[in-house]
Amino acid sequence: MRVKIAILVWLIASFNLDAISVNLQAGVERFACYRDLLAGRKVAIVANQTSCVGDSHAVDFLRGKGVNLVKVFCPEHGFRGNADAGENIGNYVDAESGLPVLSLYGKHKKPRPEDLRDVDVVLFDIQDVGVRFYTYLSTLHYVMEACAETGIPLIVMDRPNPNAFYVDGPILRGEHASFVGMHPVPVVYGMTIGEYARMINGEGWLKGGVACQLTVIPCEGWDRRQIVALPHAPSPNLPDSVSVLLYPSTCFFEGTVVSEGRGTLRPFQLFGHPDLADMPFSFVPEPIEGMCSRPKCEGRICHGMDLRAEAAGILSMRRINLEWLLSAYEKYEGEEPFFNSLFDKLTGDSRVREYIEAGKSEREIRALWENELPGFMAMRQKYLMYD
Repeated sequence: MRVKIAILVWLIASFNLDAISVNLQAGVERFACYRDLLAGRKVAIVANQTSCVGDSHAVDFLRGKGVNLVKVFCPEHGFRGNADAGENIGNYVDAESGLPVLSLYGKHKKPRPEDLRDVDVVLFDIQDVGVRFYTYLSTLHYVMEACAETGIPLIVMDRPNPNAFYVDGPILRGEHASFVGMHPVPVVYGMTIGEYARMINGEGWLKGGVACQLTVIPCEGWDRRQIVALPHAPSPNLPDSVSVLLYPSTCFFEGTVVSEGRGTLRPFQLFGHPDLADMPFSFVPEPIEGMCSRPKCEGRICHGMDLRAEAAGILSMRRINLEWLLSAYEKYEGEEPFFNSLFDKLTGDSRVREYIEAGKSEREIRALWENELPGFMAMRQKYLMYD
């Protein structure tokens, strides 16, 4: 079955989407391409709320094809996608499917050998957004590592990347590696999750340099110039295309005292703090069930900016916007330190923070990584699957 996904040809300032429809098939929909790899095998799937074929979940789609699914592994935000960012998730039985769900964002971020003992093949089908600090990449890494160590084949069902139209940002230094960034890639790397899996394997980034038996089922009808409006929110605080486009630039606020808009219906589309001076917009973060239970600056009037009309600028500039972060740093008048320990993990390069504290301009800060991007582009070229 082909699913119609809107391709955004432009975002105008009012955010009326000027869209056309094309036929696009995600990897999981192309069952004929991988049917024989699953026949007679016990299958586990790494999945969440984005793992869908039209209005059906991939679990139901695969079962309808006769696939013997035996368990589900889930990433941050859970199998149904309704857990807060950073919230530990335990194991349970899914009420709708009756399948056991094993969390990869609780006590264990990597499948244990006993978790895979009754599994012949693992499927990975999660919608990514193409940003280094989005933790689904780290889940992919650990699943690949576990499969390599147990000799179990992994099949990645590819999906389009809504931020594949550019590459930008500092490249992660090894001393800042964490679950919000494990690999030496820029913040925005311009690859699908299937291409990224090929790169993890090919560059020997798994522990001990092992490689897993990897198959990628590509999308059909998509290339990286196309901006997709995702049919399902990839996580609770990326509710729409505007958040997805602004996220690479505004997530840096998570490493500061400034609110990134969590606790509103426009997360990553706003920023503010009670101690920002001379700002044109105000909002009050409050707990929102299913999105954020403990927002930064909860119940306080935050002064800042509404960036919803700025997403079109990302499409035209094709790069991260640092001016919002620099403006907030300049206008902050609070006593609490502006940066927290997460900031260097998000940027992946402590020089970014040091340059901001030294009063450097955006151009000077961008120079830290612009000469390094060609080397990354040459390396990633080996793993690209789409025009």
